[in-house]
Amino acid sequence: MEIKSKHRSVRRAPYMLYLPFADMRNFVNMLPEDKKAGITADYDSLRAVVQGFNVGIRVADRVPYSRISYKDDGAPFNFNVNICFDADGGNPDSTDFHIDVDADLNFMMKMLLGSKLQDAVDKIVDSVADLAEGRMPEGIDPSMFPEGFDKSGFTGR
Repeated sequence: MEIKSKHRSVRRAPYMLYLPFADMRNFVNMLPEDKKAGITADYDSLRAVVQGFNVGIRVADRVPYSRISYKDDGAPFNFNVNICFDADGGNPDSTDFHIDVDADLNFMMKMLLGSKLQDAVDKIVDSVADLAEGRMPEGIDPSMFPEGFDKSGFTGR
C-alpha cells in the first residue's frame, strides 16, 4: 500500500527541517514525560511497545537536507517511510515538505488502517509546516519543545 501525503510549502530552508528528523532521539524528546515509558532511541533507531507489540524503526538512508528514509525494524509488518525536504521552486529559504509511505499490509489491515494512515501523514505535514511558521498545532503542548521552537517558529536546533 502506497500513501503519499499532501505537499506543504514551508518557509524554512531544507536543512532546518531535515536536522530534527535525522536523529531518532529527537522523536522521544518531543514526547510528554508520561508517554516516554517503554520507548528507547539512539541516533539511528527507535523502539517502543505499542498496544502490546514491539515496534522498531530504523533510519535506512539519509540524503543530507533532501530526504530521510526509515524502515521497519521488528514491526508486525514491513514498511518504508520517506520524509522529503525538496527545494521549493529554487528558493533556498523554502521547502516543499511531504511524506511517502510504502507498507506491506494485508487486505484487512488496509481496510482498517488505510484512511487513518493517510490522515496521519497529512496531519504530520500540516503540523511540521505550522510549527515551522510559528503556529502551534491544536493538541500540541509547547513545553514539549524546550529547544528548537520559539515565537518565530522552528529553529532546527
